[in-house]
Amino acid sequence: MGPAVATTRPMRPVTFLVAALIVAAPAAYMVAAAPHGHALVDRGALPLTAPLPTTVPPGVTLVIGDAMTERVLKHTGWIKDVPFTIKWAQIAGGPGVTEAFHAKVLDVGLGVHIPPIHAVWVGIPVRIIAVVMRADPVGHPLYELATAPRSGINSLADLRGKRIAFSPGQVQGEVVLRTLQSQGLSTKDVTLVELPSTSADIYINALIGGLVDVAPMAPGAAAKHYVANYGDEGARVLRHAPFRDDVTTLYVRQETLEDPGKAAALREYVKIWARAQLWMQAHKEEWTQTYYVKDQHLSNTDAHYVADAAGDRVIPRDWNEVIRLQQSAIDLMAGQMGQKRFDAATLFDRRFEAVGADAWAQAARPPTLAAQ
Repeated sequence: MGPAVATTRPMRPVTFLVAALIVAAPAAYMVAAAPHGHALVDRGALPLTAPLPTTVPPGVTLVIGDAMTERVLKHTGWIKDVPFTIKWAQIAGGPGVTEAFHAKVLDVGLGVHIPPIHAVWVGIPVRIIAVVMRADPVGHPLYELATAPRSGINSLADLRGKRIAFSPGQVQGEVVLRTLQSQGLSTKDVTLVELPSTSADIYINALIGGLVDVAPMAPGAAAKHYVANYGDEGARVLRHAPFRDDVTTLYVRQETLEDPGKAAALREYVKIWARAQLWMQAHKEEWTQTYYVKDQHLSNTDAHYVADAAGDRVIPRDWNEVIRLQQSAIDLMAGQMGQKRFDAATLFDRRFEAVGADAWAQAARPPTLAAQ
């Protein structure tokens, strides 16, 4: 039997945010934009071993939660070239995507590598159709560890006996477990406070309110201001050990892939998604102003801070290493969550493996990017 996880009732602001972001948003979206269009039918369903269709039939609609790609397609005008209808869903983060998949109101979700694993464990068959990674995952991690004011934590060596925010269905949970391993600690040496992270404010409130001593936090504007506001009281942001936390995926419900029309549309979406990933990197200043300043309403200074923290990205042509990392994550999280281990390869639809990589490579060859 795995170690106990403390479930502590958070203070009122945290409770409100969890309820609003995990439950209310997906539920509201069920009413607003349930998928329709080219419906899945049992007769003629596409086997998962069949080649991907290359022609998108009329009437196909995909509901997609991918805010950054949405912004790129609209900003560049590429949205006009998409050969199917997209309904954009304002759903982000593992818990939100899982809720939307469960309600069958979302076709494509964006998330780091842990939410697809969690989806399988809660009974939602999913497949990963695209992968993007940071070029320098050690220098540009997806998460760091923030410490509470007056916690007495000066380094990772001080974690023993502390209360740590833990979200088992998100990559933040894996970051916590791997950090403990790096310090020779187990979950018996700390208290894990189960608290989903659906926004930076939730963990910041938990730290400030004394609910936890440590919480994973993205190294962005929120972390920067947290240290600026509470650093004189001992708050810090610590870099975790050099392990990858950055594998980001596009993943879909398995039944979506069994619809031939939607499978063809997904193939086209992965191609334009890959182009968008490269465009964000090749036009970093334009992207910073377009998305972080205009859309996210960050100051110019904060916007550049966030963009710089992310670094460059790559789309791997070979998924073998990604599958190995995914298997390691499954094995680690299964023991903590009391779940069964399974073969990581079953999560990946390798028919898409070269689709994104080829589109990235083609877009990287001038003048292809400009011409397209």
